Amino acid sequence: MNVVTWKASFAAVIVTLLTAGLLSFPDHGLNAARLGMDMWWKTVFPSLLPFFILTELLLGLGVVAFFGALTEKIMRVLFRLPGPAGVAWILSLASGYPTGARLAARLRNDKMISQIEAERLVAFAHSSNPLFILGAVASGFLQNPGFGFLLAAAHYSAAFFVGITMRFYGSQTPVSETKSTGAVQSFLLARKEDGRAFGTLIADAVISSVQTLMLVGGFIIFFSVITELLKINGVFAAVSFLLSKAGMAPSLTAPLVSGLIELTAGTKQASGMSGSSEVILMTISFILAFSGFSVHAQVVSILSKTDIRYTPFFAARVLHSIYAVLITFLLTSNNPAASPVSVSAISPENGMTMTVLCLALSSILLVFQYKNSRHKRN
Repeated sequence: MNVVTWKASFAAVIVTLLTAGLLSFPDHGLNAARLGMDMWWKTVFPSLLPFFILTELLLGLGVVAFFGALTEKIMRVLFRLPGPAGVAWILSLASGYPTGARLAARLRNDKMISQIEAERLVAFAHSSNPLFILGAVASGFLQNPGFGFLLAAAHYSAAFFVGITMRFYGSQTPVSETKSTGAVQSFLLARKEDGRAFGTLIADAVISSVQTLMLVGGFIIFFSVITELLKINGVFAAVSFLLSKAGMAPSLTAPLVSGLIELTAGTKQASGMSGSSEVILMTISFILAFSGFSVHAQVVSILSKTDIRYTPFFAARVLHSIYAVLITFLLTSNNPAASPVSVSAISPENGMTMTVLCLALSSILLVFQYKNSRHKRN
């Protein structure tokens, strides 16, 4: 039996067992589907749709090309990526996964980055929505808004270090050459090459964004049902038992197993487990960084129409998890209750506002930097 046949047979067996489980416990499956639908419709859809539409408009209007020209040198030095990847990275920080994968796939399809560069970009442009960390996890699950800033600091700095690490991936491949034109010229050229009327651009952006979010919603609902079936059939308990026999603390096994499959359920369980705040925060950092196979499936579905491979993305998630846990340990090693982030005056509800303000300030600084460098050249 060759590898392809073995994989097909294994997949057929798993799907058959899951189908049998769903037929045996239809009520549990229906309740899990309702919970997944509720989470997608009330949280994921409204939070990501505006960002998805705006990113499509930014690409079509040439704004990505404009800021790509400004960030060209920074991205090449830090991550060995061309300038447009910098805009994708910033937008992924603001809107959360799977925005980075979606933008990387778009840039790759538009031939703006190479396959290796797209895989580097997907590897580190993959982070949680700041409102989820600051609001849902810190204020909601942990009942401590101050922990949100600690978790966010560990999460986003770990993603940055993943980007630094991944710059050595495919190091023998040169960085894509870009036209040596100014930011304004790049903007005008990109807009001319797109050529769509603004009304058509908006319609295409809405259609594309809704289609992507429908796909994301399907995966969320599907994995919610799968998670519930694994729980009621004792799979979670068996895996937790094996992990506890391997030396892992029993209180850690259930949140980790749940978080490996679905992010939200795992972080919620981890926030309520017994143990010190340091262990709880490190567990949540691990789950946020790995992001769960539900999100992985969303990324794979987005990348399936490109030549971007999943293996580098998975390796980066493992790295992200390790970095996040280590950084969280360093931040909490003294006394988390006395940590400066726990007395921050910024409320988590203003997290997105702060993100937008930071992006605006960065844009202004980049424009000034461009004007100064242009003045010096003249």
